[in-house]
Amino acid sequence: MSLRRAFIWTWVGGLVLFAIVIALGMPLVLTQVPGGILDHQAAATGAEVDRIQSAWRSAGLWNQAALAMMGDLLFIGIYGIGCVLGGLYFRRSAQRWIAFAGTVALASGAVFLVTDYAETISQIVQLWRFEGDDGLAGLAATVRPWKIASWILATLAIIACLMGEWKARRSA
Repeated sequence: MSLRRAFIWTWVGGLVLFAIVIALGMPLVLTQVPGGILDHQAAATGAEVDRIQSAWRSAGLWNQAALAMMGDLLFIGIYGIGCVLGGLYFRRSAQRWIAFAGTVALASGAVFLVTDYAETISQIVQLWRFEGDDGLAGLAATVRPWKIASWILATLAIIACLMGEWKARRSA
């Protein structure tokens, strides 16, 4: 399988998984339960994690939260690897700006993998223990802005590269 094909399959597959993970997490947001997955990620203290998890458990949504977080682990790996593969592929481009954007995608994808795994694993450990932990909650809240920024940057870099490649093919 070519690098381009591996990149396309993993990156697009990651986007599909992202939609599935959002759908899995929606019951946690659309109910009367205060605090969805995003609130759980941003909770910087064990007490806040306990509050959110207690609400989930009282509403019978603990399993739904666990399922959404497990889906998130799968998404992180596939999408992050897709960004890294895309970065490696686009770095080979003869067009300097595409090669640069490929480097941005590669670096941002790697940062996304590390930060989002740190955040999600911290969440899952607290959920499985059914006990908030200040250290894990603090870690998740600390890496969250880096995760978001790297996800946005990697995604935009890949889209820009794809558009640049498409434009180059049309004009050739």
